[in-house]
Amino acid sequence: MSTAFSESFRARWVDMDFNQHMRNAAYLGCAEETRVRYLDANGWPMAEFIRRQIGPVVLEDKLTYRKELRLLEAFRVDLSVAASTDDARKMRLRNQFFTEWDGKLCASVESLVLWFDIAARKPIVPPHALRDAMLRLPRTSDFQSL
Repeated sequence: MSTAFSESFRARWVDMDFNQHMRNAAYLGCAEETRVRYLDANGWPMAEFIRRQIGPVVLEDKLTYRKELRLLEAFRVDLSVAASTDDARKMRLRNQFFTEWDGKLCASVESLVLWFDIAARKPIVPPHALRDAMLRLPRTSDFQSL
């Protein structure tokens, strides 16, 4: 298994909940941001999605907590693929959150994603270059075919 794509973040004031932990919407936002940064780093900036009138649609998110993240705590978010169709039309992406100082797993977000033609309003098979970029993601140890 190759190394997961990873991005660094810091828990901000706006990310905190009433119990002084990072709130669930902040975890989802960091997972989304990591996916967008991966796409951009692999030749798929937002301008290309706009030009082609395609985009990802999240059908389902599952958030599992292991350890709290607190205000200003540095953490990293890894991205890998847990399941996919052969053509990458539908994928289950996994983001894992780790504290920077000790590398402990804080949370994971699993998202079921498909590609969507915005103009036609229907699911599509992604263009070959996008499919290839998505299939280059490392697979989780429990990867499944869809």
